Amino acid sequence: MLSFCQEAFVAISSPQIDRLVHFYSQLFSQAPDPYRQSSYAEFSLPKLRLAIFQPHADYAGEFIPQTKGSVSICLQVSDLPAVVEQLEIISHPPSSPVIATSHGWELYIYDPDGNRVIVYQKKSP
Repeated sequence: MLSFCQEAFVAISSPQIDRLVHFYSQLFSQAPDPYRQSSYAEFSLPKLRLAIFQPHADYAGEFIPQTKGSVSICLQVSDLPAVVEQLEIISHPPSSPVIATSHGWELYIYDPDGNRVIVYQKKSP
């Protein structure tokens, strides 16, 4: 059905884009590229591009969140305890304790707009 698709990415709309850009710059330890201040920012991660944009005023009503946490971004890491330490350093401690799941361990953090970021470490085989 989508065999024509060459690439995909996630885009988050925010009326306060600068605070999200700051949050994700710290979380990913990288500056956005491309970046147009107060308009558009993009972060490239392995197998994911995350774009953050300020909706045009004519279409802003289409991007009003219906519920808090309507987006979840899942990030697989190899060392969850090291991530917890890094989150403390950047003043964004986890919003949940580390949770044991069937697939490994995970924790939640929330960006300034309330979108959930699930950070998880898979169980060793």
